[in-house]
Amino acid sequence: MPFIRLTKIERRRVLSLLACLALAIAAWFFMALNNKYIYNAKTVLVFKNSPTKRAFYPLQSDTVDLQVEGTGWQLLFARLRISPPSISINLSQLNSKDFIVCSDQLFSINQQVESAQKVISIKPDTLYFDFTKRVVKRVPIKLIQKIEFVKQYGIANEILLNPKFVKVAGPLEELNKITYWPTDTLKLNKVQSSSAIRVALQHSIHKNVSIYPSSVEVKLGVDEFTEKTLEVPLKIINNRNYNSIKLYPKKVKITFLVALSNFNQVDTDFLTAIVDADEWSKLHHNQLTVKLSEFPGYCKLVGISPAKVDFVVEK
Repeated sequence: MPFIRLTKIERRRVLSLLACLALAIAAWFFMALNNKYIYNAKTVLVFKNSPTKRAFYPLQSDTVDLQVEGTGWQLLFARLRISPPSISINLSQLNSKDFIVCSDQLFSINQQVESAQKVISIKPDTLYFDFTKRVVKRVPIKLIQKIEFVKQYGIANEILLNPKFVKVAGPLEELNKITYWPTDTLKLNKVQSSSAIRVALQHSIHKNVSIYPSSVEVKLGVDEFTEKTLEVPLKIINNRNYNSIKLYPKKVKITFLVALSNFNQVDTDFLTAIVDADEWSKLHHNQLTVKLSEFPGYCKLVGISPAKVDFVVEK
């Protein structure tokens, strides 16, 4: 097939024709994207104005399908998503009835989305709810913490929470699952002084459960720790036959870390060291293991010397 040779003028005409064609396609594409189209988008429902005297369970998923009217640009770039990614549904009507008709709230819904988008319908349009009695329960607050201290520093006494309890309100079935309420994780680094910090409580993951208050004050008593050793007499437990058991030695040395502010306060009255006679009578051990039945929670055990003691049983 012979190669077609074009003159310089003909090449210009062909290029002009192609340029015009490209411009025409671009103009058509631009106009097409500016037109309105109907498409479907998924979104998450957020409930507001819940009834204060009625607890409820939604009987359907909190994700619904929206029929949205928008431009071709949105259809092309938004990937069929609604903006913002959730819409609020007013539940105030649940004070008098057991369902919500979403189409009755289209005006309010369209005020929440982008002006270029218009929600035409929602599927499902009617939301149904299962109602039960709403109750209130007090549960302890549990501090979730990740605290790193400067070397030789630590918590000198019990961490104080104010308040210690939180009120949870909701369906009895949900409240029976709740034994405590966690805080957000308190993260601190290089701590070497006492402080009071307000920490938020975790958001509810339970259906229709609310909490009060939403935050707690955490008081940290921080001090420098030093080592202390006390000699404590041993006590025998589980000597059911009242045998005469002699221990060698009769006392052990307990070494622990204690805050400087508590150094003089902690004495042998705060510590109880024991051995269990069952180790001999049931387990037939030839030595008894020393354990602590009482030890201050604000101290840190370093070691017990000796950790095992010899004994003689006189029958």
